[in-house]
Amino acid sequence: MRLVTTDTISDGPVRHGELVYATAVSGANILRDVREAITNTLGGQMTRYEKLLDRTIARALDALAERAREKGYDGVLAIRISHPEITDGAIEVVVCGTGFNYAGNPG
Repeated sequence: MRLVTTDTISDGPVRHGELVYATAVSGANILRDVREAITNTLGGQMTRYEKLLDRTIARALDALAERAREKGYDGVLAIRISHPEITDGAIEVVVCGTGFNYAGNPG
């Protein structure tokens, strides 16, 4: 499954399909929130949230690839990842793009 942020690829001609999107939401537990609140107050790198955000983005991209595969696409072009936000102890990531098939592939 080809996932790219560009609008075009050099692999050959493609047929554009429809919008494909996926979401992932991860909750930060109370202990992590307390530790990160202390780090935020004192300053420093919030590594626990960074790791949680990395995992959440990866889950969202995996879900996007799966949805594209279910729709018969060879990949997704012009992928955009939402500005992840930490709200009320949760991280939400939304990814979307345009499904495509290589011009020679039925799909």
